Amino acid sequence: MTEARDAANRDSANRDWADQDSGGGASAPPFGVEAFVMRAAVEADAPALAAIARAAYAPYVPRLGFEPPPMRQDFPADIAAGRVWAAEWADGGGRDGLGLLGYAVARPEGPDWMIENVARAPDGPRGLGRALIAFAEAEGRARGFARVVLYTNAAMTENQALYPRLGYLETGRREENGLSRVFYARDL
Repeated sequence: MTEARDAANRDSANRDWADQDSGGGASAPPFGVEAFVMRAAVEADAPALAAIARAAYAPYVPRLGFEPPPMRQDFPADIAAGRVWAAEWADGGGRDGLGLLGYAVARPEGPDWMIENVARAPDGPRGLGRALIAFAEAEGRARGFARVVLYTNAAMTENQALYPRLGYLETGRREENGLSRVFYARDL
């Protein structure tokens, strides 16, 4: 990454979610957008992010018969590369014992902006998943990308119901790295 892109990453990653233009990709969460902020994740966040990923994806293990890749995400490497943003309460305090609420992992993928992974803490506020997607979309738009892409496992039917409601179009299905994936795209 260039120094200019690094600076843009730092500047854009610390904005309130309310400052992000969702472009119709997600509706405002019921708890109010002022309730949390997104910030660039730091190395010290890695254990909490890994715990969120494990808890969020654990229900899929029996359905899939294995741990999905986000449960093995290399958060330290992704944080160092500037690809991870953490959601936390805007006032800096926890609620009901929650510290970090969730995260988004996104990166350039050729000409597109790839949302690689989003997850919320199991007890996190309703609507946060949509807000994380909207943040990642806005991040891609701010970096000049015209399209966002993402994928899900074919067995994760909940995601397949959600993404079209957020304006995503299915672009294909294929086996990739031994996983049955469904691919989606949305113009920003």
